Amino acid sequence: MDARLTDELRATHAGQVAEEILRKCVHCGFCTATCPTYQLLGDELDGPRGRIYLIKQVLEGQPVSEKTRLHLDRCLTCRACETTCPSGVKYSHLLDVGRQVVEEKLPRRLSDALPRTLLKEVLPRPALFGAAVAVGRAVRPLLPTALADKLPPAPAPGRPWPAPASHPRRMLALAGCVQPTLAPNINAATARVLDRLGIALFESDKAGCCGAVRFHLNDQAGAKNDMRRNIDAWWPRVEAGVEAIVVTASGCGVQVRDYGHILADDAVYAEKAAKISALCRDPSEVLAAEESAVLALLASAPAGRGKLAFHSPCTLQHGLQLRGSIEKLLQAAGYALTPVADSHLCCGSAGTYSVLQPTLSGRLRANKLAALHAGGPALVATANIGCLSHLQAGSTLPVRHWIELIDEAIG
Repeated sequence: MDARLTDELRATHAGQVAEEILRKCVHCGFCTATCPTYQLLGDELDGPRGRIYLIKQVLEGQPVSEKTRLHLDRCLTCRACETTCPSGVKYSHLLDVGRQVVEEKLPRRLSDALPRTLLKEVLPRPALFGAAVAVGRAVRPLLPTALADKLPPAPAPGRPWPAPASHPRRMLALAGCVQPTLAPNINAATARVLDRLGIALFESDKAGCCGAVRFHLNDQAGAKNDMRRNIDAWWPRVEAGVEAIVVTASGCGVQVRDYGHILADDAVYAEKAAKISALCRDPSEVLAAEESAVLALLASAPAGRGKLAFHSPCTLQHGLQLRGSIEKLLQAAGYALTPVADSHLCCGSAGTYSVLQPTLSGRLRANKLAALHAGGPALVATANIGCLSHLQAGSTLPVRHWIELIDEAIG
């Protein structure tokens, strides 16, 4: 695709990235076949190809309209189009540039800006978010249905984090921002599984939100500060030789894996960011590298644990490009996996999307739950805290993180 970006934008790193991506697009339209919003709305501008045209116009200096913003806001950033694209177009990176330019050129109305400000100020702060959730649970009967839907019940007490071990192998874990409040057992379960494999897992107190919340709300400056803070928190451990940075929420994993790209023009942090991205691992990657030992631990797990439906988050299958390994582990743990139709489509969570686009998100969740429940499973497993919370709010079945099930099977 030929593009004539403004001179001002072409002189920036973001502009150069956007121009390179635009040149790869050949207008084939394969991306529309797997785009969730195009499937729902049937509008070319609510599919990747149409949005690329809108972004191209913006980057070429054409006037920015509310219509342009509407269609870009409706994008889930699920990256299904990237999996489908035969030309390797990095659509999500182009969308990041386009949204930022739109945000700069067309300030939002107060009614639109206020909820975004609240989300990017509350969600990335675990203490503030935890307090807000506690208050919300206390007054849940008084809340509007749409808001009460976002408040999961308090988690049941889990087994403790394993006692500090003197394993020679050590890995870091990202605690994150909302997961410690909503599902604190996920990282503890991961630590217990890795402990059985002779790997010590620990968190850094100074690390926090991965930056995804602010980044996808177009506060890229604030998001980069979150990333730099995490790099600073992790760097002494990296220099000490940790093997990996384990990120149990696949949504956060995609963001950390992108640190090298996002901070590529930062003279101080570019090299460190690239190293952090290279060290980032989803727990399924860690277990896959220890497959024989993991399968040996699971060999004693009782067979016939029942039917289970696995929801593969977009960030896992399209962002991290990881498919099949978690399903194999769950089967080895004794679960019978049920088929899930259209498993490539998004559940509608997409970070803050379920709050800002509740109608579209609700339709996507209903479709996903129908597909997950169709095989008659006893529970649903997934790999991302956002998907877990979103699906659980509409599901009659329990929704769990898959690593918790592996932890229980190993015992």
